[in-house]
Amino acid sequence: MVLENQELAQKLSETGKYLLVNQLAWGTSGNMSARIDEKQMLITSSGTNMGNLSTDDFTVCTIDSGDWSGLRKPSKEVPMHKGIYQERKDARVILHSSPFYTTLLACSGERIMSELFIETMYYLENVAFVDYHHPGTKELGDAVKKQAACANIMIMKNHGVILFDDSFSDAIMRLETLEMTCRMIVTAKSAGVELKKIPDHVVQEFREKSIYKPRKSKIYR
Repeated sequence: MVLENQELAQKLSETGKYLLVNQLAWGTSGNMSARIDEKQMLITSSGTNMGNLSTDDFTVCTIDSGDWSGLRKPSKEVPMHKGIYQERKDARVILHSSPFYTTLLACSGERIMSELFIETMYYLENVAFVDYHHPGTKELGDAVKKQAACANIMIMKNHGVILFDDSFSDAIMRLETLEMTCRMIVTAKSAGVELKKIPDHVVQEFREKSIYKPRKSKIYR
């Protein structure tokens, strides 16, 4: 593996450990990838444990076709990853996992609100839902790709979440914000607490004036 790919593999490995320790991933349920360049991505190999990855647990795949090389077969979720990279040129890191509260809401009809607090206004601005398709299928890959045109987070019904960003730190923060928000929603409902949304005009001002940090555009084709 070339040095650049080894460095990406190390960052992905560290990310997997962080997700496991912080209950954002578990076991072999989930996968990750990073863009190498315009033509290739590095993705977790099939059957790998998110919290116990070595630099040998990744496979190089082409973004165009999904073809791969090396000794390790890539995750079956290649169609989702390559679809996002094809649709969004700003996507550098993709995380797919099934954290408890996010997956709970993915198995319900509950709305995920982005107007609750500072981080949700920024990181959860563009959330889309994808109907259930079997894992690893072209149908799921196509559905995720379609929603990625205008969303950074795709909640897959009865499955989990796949999201992306232009850096490891922001991709992780996006996932953490999502899981915390889902936990708040579930906890509030069980306690009979009514969550109050930030008014729409305040949310709009927050995003347009980049009060928290520079806003990321919705479309990057």
